[in-house]
Amino acid sequence: MITSGVYLTFLRMIPFNKAHISGKELFYIAQAVTQGELKGDGPFTKKCHTWLEERFGILKALLTHSCTGALEMAAILADIQKGDEVIMSSFTFTSTANAFLLRGAKPIFCEIREDTLNIDETQIEALITERTKAIVPMHYAGVGCEMDAIMEIAQRHNLVVIEDAAHAIMAKYRGEWLGSIGDIGTFSFHETKNYSSGEGGALLLKDPELILRSEIIREKGTNRSQFFRGQVDKYSWVDVGSSYLPSEIIAAFLYGQLENADEINDERLAIWSRYHEAFETIEEAGDVRRPIIPSHCEHNAHMYYLLLDSLETRTDFISHCAKQGSSAVFHYVPLHLSPMGRRLGNRAGQFPITEELSDRLVRLPLYCGLSREDQAIVCSAVRSYFSASQRTAVPDPMVANL
Repeated sequence: MITSGVYLTFLRMIPFNKAHISGKELFYIAQAVTQGELKGDGPFTKKCHTWLEERFGILKALLTHSCTGALEMAAILADIQKGDEVIMSSFTFTSTANAFLLRGAKPIFCEIREDTLNIDETQIEALITERTKAIVPMHYAGVGCEMDAIMEIAQRHNLVVIEDAAHAIMAKYRGEWLGSIGDIGTFSFHETKNYSSGEGGALLLKDPELILRSEIIREKGTNRSQFFRGQVDKYSWVDVGSSYLPSEIIAAFLYGQLENADEINDERLAIWSRYHEAFETIEEAGDVRRPIIPSHCEHNAHMYYLLLDSLETRTDFISHCAKQGSSAVFHYVPLHLSPMGRRLGNRAGQFPITEELSDRLVRLPLYCGLSREDQAIVCSAVRSYFSASQRTAVPDPMVANL
């Protein structure tokens, strides 16, 4: 109840991310329920497997309950053991490290590049020891790590390359699909990703010798998949493993998204490009840095971020955008600075580029269904911050035309 003389104004907030329906997702869920196929590896799971294998030229794709699960499976398949070391960027999600830490290995963090915010391939080799077992490049924002150099280093030192392509489905490096270049690849279908089933992931394999064991690991260490194919007369516990299968409901929703993968990709790229053009003048004025996409990379518009001049500016900027009705959010706290990272022997100042850029980075709303009107509000919120700060007041025709 509003008391006399008191009026409340509610500002609609444009969210950072919003789930979307792109096609037949709900119809396929109803179909799965009607057919009584709700457990893992039903018809829709198989459809997703086929789609992923054919689109990305992968010998075998297996849906998992998350990209975390796919990374854990990859760690087992790579025979990661206690005392091993695994090289990765500190500017990534905890799952990239946890998958290997759970096997008893130690994550060895590496500095990132200033341009793409990916692992700095020029610093990897200095981190290799006799205990190093794998390299895990994470393709930040759907822009490829320098995979030629990484694969060459791995081959010389007999290391496994596991691609954390959680951000990178439908993106390419020198014409090759990210997730298909390393020895093992992983995707995410979390709600914040380009193609979503709420939760979900996939393991991508190109070595035929890993396929049978991957099925066993995924089925709680049993040869259940072989049993259902009639290859054994009963199934039993034959290896380590866990329950990595998603339900058929998750697969049904995901298949509805994959059917429209190109349309989703095109819509996201269009929004990304509008942002990129709209913020050109404030970059020229020296107020922000826009994302850098190397010419040999094809990104997938997983996110649009800006790099501001300091942590203090970013904090103020996020508050300003909220007052203007637009979300703006930061991203990873570098793993080496986290409580767990410090317990592993890391310290502040260890990776100055990672620490500086993580403090300055802010992400803007980007999702299918983000209207032209809402895109204009986001752009106006960004530009008004710098205009109010008297950093630039150059009018931007892109905002008016969104």
